[in-house]
Amino acid sequence: MEFLTAILEDGYIWYTFSFLIFGFIVIKLGRPIILSALDGRIEQIKKDLQEAESLRVEAQEMLAQYQRKHRDAVQESEAMLTAARENAEQFKAKAEADLEEVIKRREAQLEDRLKRMEQNAISEIQSYAADLAMNAASQIIIEKLDKKTNAKLVEQSIVDIETHIH
Repeated sequence: MEFLTAILEDGYIWYTFSFLIFGFIVIKLGRPIILSALDGRIEQIKKDLQEAESLRVEAQEMLAQYQRKHRDAVQESEAMLTAARENAEQFKAKAEADLEEVIKRREAQLEDRLKRMEQNAISEIQSYAADLAMNAASQIIIEKLDKKTNAKLVEQSIVDIETHIH
């Protein structure tokens, strides 16, 4: 009995015994609460994982969609650039053709103008030469023609006029 009394008087044993009883009560009463809390946490983690997986799949789909859109946009921009280059080439060719036509028209106008100027110059020279010839002939006639020759020429002209009139 002494053994029993020694055990009952020892504080360490009582601490151990009370700890075991406390542990038993906590396990008996707290286990369902702890397990339900853990199960709830597990379910929440599963939901979060499923949501994260669905978000990942959705993100991948969106990424693929944006990559397709980007690819389409790049192709469209390349097509637009190609069309713009073709239009630029057409405009360039048309502008060159128009310029060539304008140059030909201007050359033709210049040639016509040069011909007119040449004809005018020739006419002026001929007119000047005719005036000079007339003046020279008048001078020669005035110097060489005397009154007797002048009267003879006038009579001859009158006779010639009568023959030409009839």
